[in-house]
Amino acid sequence: MRLSSMLFATLREDPAEAEIKSHKLLLRAGYIRRIGSGVYSYLPLMWRVLQKVSQIVREEMNATGAQECLLPQMQPADLWQESGRWDTYTKAEGIMFSLTDRQNRQLALGPTHEEVITAIARDMIKSYRQLPVHLYQIQTKFRDEIRPRFGLMRGREFIMKDGYSFHTSPECLKNTYNDMDQAYKNIFTRCGLSFRPVEADSGAIGGSGSQEFMVLAEAGEDEILYTEDGLYSANVEKAVSLPADKVASPFTSYEKKATPNTETIEKVCQFLGCSATNIVKNVLYQAVYDSGKTVLVLIHIRGDQDVNEVKLTNELVKLASNYNANTVLSLTVPDENAQQKWAEKPLPLGYIAPDLSDDYIAQNKEVAGEFLRLADETVVDLENFVTGSNETGYHVVGANWGKQFTLPKLTVDVRKAKVGDRALHNQEQTLQTARGIEVGHIFQLGTKYSQAMGATYTAEDGTEKPFVMGCYGIGVSRLAQSAVEQSHDKDGIIWPVAIAPYHAIVVIPNITDEQQVKVAEEIYHNLNQAGVETLLDDRDERAGVKFKDADLIGIPYRIVTGRSLKDGKVELVERSTKNSQDIPVEEIVKIVSEMINNNS
Repeated sequence: MRLSSMLFATLREDPAEAEIKSHKLLLRAGYIRRIGSGVYSYLPLMWRVLQKVSQIVREEMNATGAQECLLPQMQPADLWQESGRWDTYTKAEGIMFSLTDRQNRQLALGPTHEEVITAIARDMIKSYRQLPVHLYQIQTKFRDEIRPRFGLMRGREFIMKDGYSFHTSPECLKNTYNDMDQAYKNIFTRCGLSFRPVEADSGAIGGSGSQEFMVLAEAGEDEILYTEDGLYSANVEKAVSLPADKVASPFTSYEKKATPNTETIEKVCQFLGCSATNIVKNVLYQAVYDSGKTVLVLIHIRGDQDVNEVKLTNELVKLASNYNANTVLSLTVPDENAQQKWAEKPLPLGYIAPDLSDDYIAQNKEVAGEFLRLADETVVDLENFVTGSNETGYHVVGANWGKQFTLPKLTVDVRKAKVGDRALHNQEQTLQTARGIEVGHIFQLGTKYSQAMGATYTAEDGTEKPFVMGCYGIGVSRLAQSAVEQSHDKDGIIWPVAIAPYHAIVVIPNITDEQQVKVAEEIYHNLNQAGVETLLDDRDERAGVKFKDADLIGIPYRIVTGRSLKDGKVELVERSTKNSQDIPVEEIVKIVSEMINNNS
């Protein structure tokens, strides 16, 4: 392709809309154009990158025996209502675009396709003899992001590979799950990415277990906790660890003490001369279920620990049936406005005790009439602890479970693991932190969707059984931008060879020089003939502009027909290292071809 004939324009300044480096570079280099909030056009250079990523994905998926298909982007609401996820996606997470057609039927633009593929399997797979089956697609998805940001990282329209497998048993599912684990590692390795697989929370997708694949980058929205021995890594939402050892309490008897202006743990510790590990912190949450019921949740957790709200939400979802519900729509710490809707009297915020009375809650049908009390595992064995007194300006010290306070029946792990915690598998290993960009996620769904939607097959013994399912996703457009976020310098993008839009660019410094033009044309033609995808910068621009543009767009190899032509040579510059060497004209095609093959 000749740049003079290409839809190509670069920017010298960073666009105001862009926040992170990869977003700035993709806009400046003419790869994408913003059309609306979270909506981008993929211009010719970007489309070539996306095609290459998609092809790598396709090759690795096909190698596992998965079959490619294409599912509808527009999906009827009744499928999502069958699975119980309509309210979750339109209200709780609120990420699904929903609409009503002229027949007053509700529809959605698919953020994912579990319901559609399960309906297909329900209709087409009748016998165990047809299993296992693994289908996948590469397609545009939609998410109604509250705050679209970072370009293709968090857009409202994006390209994704999503796959779904159907099995007769969890053991069979595990085989495919392991195949996907290896296939994904192959994909990200071939794309030239530095990545880390981590344990993850399954979120609204659900299932018994899942794993994310994180591209390591400082601009990543996700925090990863891992150990140096490489035996443990997890998203912070899922991570587990051993908390710091508790310090012996300095208090030996129960007493109520005046503690003015001590609304925070730090202030309590300073005032009383104790450790945060001696404190039972009582945190109040407000959960709203899809049944319309509001539940007030009081969490008891050790003073040096924080609540992991993802873990807490998962625990509350397990209790949903108690409130005639399926899922949690929202989880918040209630502010004064929220409290006014249900509080019978002012709460002693900052001084709440584990036995906060239920009569703080006004009786009405929308709000559960009593606090749901949960104890984090970190408080179970505390003795002579410090906690609130239910009176502003006062704490109690020397308190114990079974004496002054009753330990809740529900004991859970809702603490947030953090850097420096000891690892469960080896207490000599401590958790380290890194930032990551999620580019892939694989799930063991089990029978969540098949049971909800009545998707069954006839087993070998003649009984009807629900499919055991798996789900596997890769953000294709997000992966492409992640590569830029991970690999760039002050001058522009540095594409890995395998997914670069072109392998090489031939630059003519002076298009009025007949020899430069002639040699450049020959090299351009011969490289393309040899299978090296090559651009020719034949624009009527200054040499400096051409060199800056070549660096900006990140083509792996630049060939310049410049001053060294008088010696029968051209300059070859490697974008990643900026190493430059003069190569005889007759050898350039062979050398560049070898470089491409060695780095693809």
